[in-house]
Amino acid sequence: MSLPVTLRVLLVDDEPLARLRLRSLLEGCADPCAEVVAEAGTASQAQAWLREHGCDLVLLDVQMPGPDGLALATSLRAQGEQGRPSPALVFVTAHAEHALQAFELDATDYLTKPVRRERLQAALSRVAQRMAERAAMLASPEGQALPGEEASGVINVTDRGRLLRVPLAEVLYFKAELKYLTLRTASQSLVMDGSLSDLEPRLGERFLRVHRNALVAKSAVRELERHAPTHGGEDEAAGEGSEGAEGWAVRIAGVNEWLAVSRRQVAAVREALAAQGR
Repeated sequence: MSLPVTLRVLLVDDEPLARLRLRSLLEGCADPCAEVVAEAGTASQAQAWLREHGCDLVLLDVQMPGPDGLALATSLRAQGEQGRPSPALVFVTAHAEHALQAFELDATDYLTKPVRRERLQAALSRVAQRMAERAAMLASPEGQALPGEEASGVINVTDRGRLLRVPLAEVLYFKAELKYLTLRTASQSLVMDGSLSDLEPRLGERFLRVHRNALVAKSAVRELERHAPTHGGEDEAAGEGSEGAEGWAVRIAGVNEWLAVSRRQVAAVREALAAQGR
């Protein structure tokens, strides 16, 4: 699978010196290369630029005056969910505590300052790989198996240097955890690269998005219950739930595990249970 020759990059950071350092680091990157096409000092400036222009990647700080980087990422994620093209996101920040939220917003990577060129190069490679996979998916005729994926009924996972072909019929769920995905079967957990937003359209009707961080096989759905979360409500960012509020969870067949269900997906989970006569 060929990777893009040059990634078009938007730098978003309120510190001019931080943007200058990133420019310098990007100039030394190769395979793929990167070209800075614009800079912005605030999330609002970046949003305005993106309304008129396109890029492949946004290198984004978190804490900035006005709307922060997470707010911009939320806006771009919503754009992608509406079917409009949106760039990949890589956060570049001094604040490591925002990493979980960043990956829940489908960030490709999360770099902490001071950034090393080798680490930035690895992030660029991840972005280019995702772009190439997406392009292959769009170019494939409907119904044709995609490289490494599921029209053939299996998903390919690289584990400790081995290529494993896991039958989709054995997969109970995919869960996003930091920068990777966990693939769970009744007998094993495997770590794989990628994002749920890329994977979901390729899995078809057999899997259900129960939460922003989980895709569950409909056949593995066994029970839906109200659970009291240990942290704030899982939809708190969307204005749903609060500290100590009741949430929903689904029990997964074969592993005695419960996964959080967002309130907006409760009806879909109930439909999946009804279809199984449960």
